[in-house]
Amino acid sequence: MLVKTEAIVFSALKYGEADLIVKAFTKSSGVKSYLLRNILKSKKGKLRVAMFQPLTHLEIEANHKDKGTLESIREAKVITHYTSLHTQVAKSAIVFFISDMLRSSVQEEEENASLFEFLVASSLWLDLHSDIANFHLLFLVKLSGYLGFYPDDSEAHQLYFNLLDGYFESSERTLYSRSGEEIELLKRFLGINFDALIQIKLNQKQRTSFLNILLQYYELHLQGFKKPRSLAVLNSIFS
Repeated sequence: MLVKTEAIVFSALKYGEADLIVKAFTKSSGVKSYLLRNILKSKKGKLRVAMFQPLTHLEIEANHKDKGTLESIREAKVITHYTSLHTQVAKSAIVFFISDMLRSSVQEEEENASLFEFLVASSLWLDLHSDIANFHLLFLVKLSGYLGFYPDDSEAHQLYFNLLDGYFESSERTLYSRSGEEIELLKRFLGINFDALIQIKLNQKQRTSFLNILLQYYELHLQGFKKPRSLAVLNSIFS
């Protein structure tokens, strides 16, 4: 079936000598993987490698067979032309980390318009702003909501947070109960928007510790989840 839809690129991996396998989140059909033949050698085709950088917002015309095999893209055009997302070192590190997280955590092959709009809006925010050192932290907190395990903040005045059950509690009831600075930071990140990030000042140690808690939270709630390989690069950029 020929489909025209918007898409957010998660990754593009070289396959063979001249092909790319692109994983993207489409507005109409969720996660799809595409085989782009001969794109690395062709100079006359409609598709260009630069179109498939992580988090690029595209409109594509694609053949969807929906049989669990690699699909194909006939045409593509960039919808959102970023100005700094792929050129500034710090932003590029965040982009690769986020795309790794998305590739590992978003698996649904069905429409999810709210998640799609979140990815579009947050990518554009990152492109347009300069105070971005804590962007990935709030992004992961917000993303958990679209994946079904956003922290229950109804008891956020309590000292402990249960990573397994996703709620705050008054005492250390299980091995998954956490307290301390990381949990106080979690409370600060709940319910805010990206514009409020400028009010949260963290040093490298605080940022790394809080990120580790978030990654533990993802590991507990997503089967088969693995820490992104780009984590080390991200930590070194913001050290």
